Amino acid sequence: MAAIFQGVGAAAALSSSPSNSFDSKKFVFSPCRSFSVRKGASFAVVRSDGRVNLNPKGRRAQQLISNAVATKSDNAAASSSSKPGHELLLFEALQEGLEEEMERDPRVCVMGEDVGHYGGSYKVTKGLAKKFGDLRVLDTPIAENSFTGMGIGAAMTGLRPVVEGMNMGFLLLAFNQISNNCGMLHYTSGGQFTIPIVIRGPGGVGRQLGAEHSQRLESYFQSIPGIQMVACSTPYNAKGLMKAAIRSENPVIFFEHVLLYNLKERIPDEDYICNLEEAEMVRPGEHVTILTYSRMRYHVMQAAKTLVNKGYDPEVIDIRSLKPFDLYTIGNSVKKTHRVLIVEECMRTGGIGASLIAAITENFNDYLDAPIMCLSSQDVPTPYAGTLEEVTVVQPAQIVTAVEQLCQ
Repeated sequence: MAAIFQGVGAAAALSSSPSNSFDSKKFVFSPCRSFSVRKGASFAVVRSDGRVNLNPKGRRAQQLISNAVATKSDNAAASSSSKPGHELLLFEALQEGLEEEMERDPRVCVMGEDVGHYGGSYKVTKGLAKKFGDLRVLDTPIAENSFTGMGIGAAMTGLRPVVEGMNMGFLLLAFNQISNNCGMLHYTSGGQFTIPIVIRGPGGVGRQLGAEHSQRLESYFQSIPGIQMVACSTPYNAKGLMKAAIRSENPVIFFEHVLLYNLKERIPDEDYICNLEEAEMVRPGEHVTILTYSRMRYHVMQAAKTLVNKGYDPEVIDIRSLKPFDLYTIGNSVKKTHRVLIVEECMRTGGIGASLIAAITENFNDYLDAPIMCLSSQDVPTPYAGTLEEVTVVQPAQIVTAVEQLCQ
């Protein structure tokens, strides 16, 4: 492994020399196998207008995202095809952002299980090994604690690794490295080291993946000093946040939801990044502030349609930055609506919602006309049975009821 990172380090050193131009192909030390795709594989495409497209061999995908994507108006759907830019699925947007950053900065490298020629468990790294070589797209053994620590060490020596957890739940095996090293080494070294690393992967409640593969680790990592956390929810912010996270000098944990990978959206052709510490105003409103993130954004927007029909005007904010919170955007909304509803997929006890309640109460309590309400997943292991799994997660009807209670 030392030889591997010496080779990548040499690439970075060459790139910093004014007399040398970096060519990643020169550092491909082993022949690249051709990328293979399993025959008969199929997937559903959930467009941002709510339509579901299937490839010819695909099965019905009605269970892929249940009540997750809010339908936009027909006019918006019709006009989307005429907008500039290009359409990408969310996992493709992540891949495009990662590829662009690897082209821009030879210090960026990727490591994780099956990230190489297989292309990652959700194809976020598809094609990168063939383009950049085995030294910059490194397949690792099934040893999360080891390769996460290796990535942290690589960041300390000047590289910018992107570590993929095949499933966010598996990163619990690397918790010691993330907590004691990734988050604290900049401080404990007296500023001698920076840790510009991105730790990313799929998480959230899927479709009958069982308790171990339905983890929401936001609450686990939020108390670690020195760590930033972001959660993407659209192809646009997935790419922009990915690029910003790679360029950041801080360690960033990047949360992706397993059920949003096939969400489709048109994104700009030109280069852009999103602010890692800025929330997104999804829908302006006057009556109540609804704070949410990740998949719950779409549950909230579906509920918002019902609320508007009932005469309510909710303001919806995708907080995106789970640590630190964008208290400027949140505060301005609270001062306008005077009521707050938090909707999360995280567990209720010690979750992101609990931290938001504390932050809002400490900073904006005088502006509240009603107690803050929080809708969270139940404090139970996620059941395997589909009907029970759905009961543990917040549904749009619960959001409508909560807003009605807040606005009485």
